[in-house]
Amino acid sequence: MVTIESTVEMAAKVYETMERNLAIVRRRLGRPLTLADKVLLGHLDDPEHQEMEPGKSYLMLRPDRVVLQDVLGQTAMLQFMQTRRAQVAVATTIHCDHLIQARVEGQADLRESLTENNEVYDFLRSAAAKYGAGFWGPGAGIIHQVVLEQYAFPGALIIGTDSHTPNAGGLGACAVGVGGADAVEVMAGLPWEVLYPRHIAVYLTGKLGGWTAPKDVILYVAGQLTVAGGTNAIVEYIGPGARTISATGKATITNMGAELGATTSMFPSDEKMGVYLRATGRGELVPIAERYPHLLAPDKEVEASPEKFYDRVITLDLSKLEPYVVGPHSPDRARPIGKLAAEVADPKNAFLDKISNALIGSCTNSSYEDMCRAADVAERAQGVRAVPGHAGLGAGARHDRARRPDAVAQEHQRRRPGERVRAVHRPVAARLVGDGDAQHHRHLVQPELPGAQRRRGDHDEFHRQPRDRDRDGAGRAALLQPADRLADGRGRQDVQAVAPEDGARGAGGALRPRPARLPGTTGGR
Repeated sequence: MVTIESTVEMAAKVYETMERNLAIVRRRLGRPLTLADKVLLGHLDDPEHQEMEPGKSYLMLRPDRVVLQDVLGQTAMLQFMQTRRAQVAVATTIHCDHLIQARVEGQADLRESLTENNEVYDFLRSAAAKYGAGFWGPGAGIIHQVVLEQYAFPGALIIGTDSHTPNAGGLGACAVGVGGADAVEVMAGLPWEVLYPRHIAVYLTGKLGGWTAPKDVILYVAGQLTVAGGTNAIVEYIGPGARTISATGKATITNMGAELGATTSMFPSDEKMGVYLRATGRGELVPIAERYPHLLAPDKEVEASPEKFYDRVITLDLSKLEPYVVGPHSPDRARPIGKLAAEVADPKNAFLDKISNALIGSCTNSSYEDMCRAADVAERAQGVRAVPGHAGLGAGARHDRARRPDAVAQEHQRRRPGERVRAVHRPVAARLVGDGDAQHHRHLVQPELPGAQRRRGDHDEFHRQPRDRDRDGAGRAALLQPADRLADGRGRQDVQAVAPEDGARGAGGALRPRPARLPGTTGGR
């Protein structure tokens, strides 16, 4: 039976295979390797005979893990049954998060989904048990965040039927969103075929500070590459600045790489990833990863002279980066927040200047680093108690834990026109109800800004910096500090982990035990 958990034995086997394959690849190519090259080519099915020309050759790879959501997971499991295999060939998990619709509020919608989709959930649960896959039931967490917390590790090759599978790149995995047919082939023991991606590097220096957050990095990169600039490419974040960002901050950045058209995005292994692995109860993986640092980072020659080894290099000094705003209508319409006022004032843009909704979503901002800092800012800015959760943190501190944020936004968007300030991943026209018309504009920002820019009973101009117009409850001027350090003394990097070693946090910060195994399965909840 295939082991579902990411054990030391699994990681050791992955690294040994990579070591063996890359020895052949280096002999054949005769050049230094990027991080993406090491992970992809280290998973080749036949490194001795594989053609390796970026942008032209199709690679035959052996992924370490397959993850399925509950929509494509249905057809995937039905197709897998036709293979007549008794068990899945690689570690596979099914995650029930897509079928929960936004209607009333989190708990009520979860109960309704359990009633409406009971047949689907029963099928997926029983199929997982029969074929040796892990199962995460509705309410157990959003697929890409569960993968980050439970399964991802540096150097792993993961494919998943969700566009935000690249979230696991924050832990140094090469994680790619695929269609159901690709997933089924790998589950059945066949290699995965993918076009050898081009190479793009984002070379980071300095360190984030003030109001700037990891989300601003990817918003800046989106403005540089546009929505098509990453097509058939893997984006690698390298340089000394990359090593200053927490693992969950890295995951925020790699997650939204899907909006660039990129195959995936990833970071080299570093100490921040070790901190996260230990905090999520997987500290035993750290020593084994530290034994193979040469497999989990680009070669020194590559980082020293990236322009020689990448098709494109974007250089970014994190110390000089400002908070960014993108949209409306496209995630590559990007500018620093300080330049947005001029666009709002220009009548040609027809921008609205009032905030009607503020949503902090979990597709890109899944981590407690993002949620806790946003809640801290919202509580101080609005004078209301804001509880971090898995899907939405609104200006009225409404908490929609069980649902994906696009579903939450659809519900809110029907109610009144105006600007939406969203800390999620897409402002694309027609993605949500009403987007694209004159009365509905959506802008994407980092998760602290919606709380800072939206106060109860007051629709503020969304384009201004928070420090420009903050007021306390009596209308007196009040300087709102960025959440570099939270009220309880924890720093920005301290809240990156979901919990101490004994589990993950549930709603409201209560500890949730690690998932129990279902009868007949080897992992999941």
